[in-house]
Amino acid sequence: MKLNCDLGESFSAWKMGMDEQVMPHIHMANIACGFHASDPVIMEKTLKLAAENNAEVGAHPGYPDLMGFGRRSMKCSTEEIRGLLLYQISALSGMAKVSGTQMSYVKPHGALYNDMMRDESLMKLIMETIAEYDQSLKLVIQATGKNDFYRDLAEKTGVKLLFEAFADRGYDDKGLLLPRSEVGAVFNDKESILSRVRQLLLEGSVTSVTGQKITLQPDTLCVHGDNEQSVQLVAEIRKAVDELSN
Repeated sequence: MKLNCDLGESFSAWKMGMDEQVMPHIHMANIACGFHASDPVIMEKTLKLAAENNAEVGAHPGYPDLMGFGRRSMKCSTEEIRGLLLYQISALSGMAKVSGTQMSYVKPHGALYNDMMRDESLMKLIMETIAEYDQSLKLVIQATGKNDFYRDLAEKTGVKLLFEAFADRGYDDKGLLLPRSEVGAVFNDKESILSRVRQLLLEGSVTSVTGQKITLQPDTLCVHGDNEQSVQLVAEIRKAVDELSN
């Protein structure tokens, strides 16, 4: 199972995350494209860092919401969603070409990601937009019990999927992420996160907030490297993944 991490989310002089420290431990770098975070200089630096560490590069587009870090839903029209996706994907793809790497997937950010998982029409629109841009790009979506349904939907639009699970996020009984405003939405202790990782690798499941076991078949695991403790945790997760996957 590949580890992916949201990176390049600093903005000008404001620093977010520890990209240099976490990059060597991950397989996939989800790079912000300027709408919820980042700027052209940060994007280029992050792309070059990914190339130096042989990490796959993906566009991490979000709603145009710098103030809210892309975590607030926005009522955008079909035309607006299509445009904001194409704008951000094109920006990262173009900069990747001159940074020694190549973009291979798209993972929507924050509220756009959550809205996509709850709205079939939005999911289809995002799939169609990516296919219109480049059918070789994969779309990262949340692994749920509906993997086959989404796989069929993606096949009709010509897009391949990567299914994702989360090491440090709480799940509801439908297998979706708990809103960050709810109790149990984010795991902060090391043992809970490592226990989640082991459960995914050994049992192919997660335990919901009410204690229900939900079967998942993820291709990739989302981790975060926001501080020194989380970077060390990502290193331990990578070690566990390498050991338990063999």
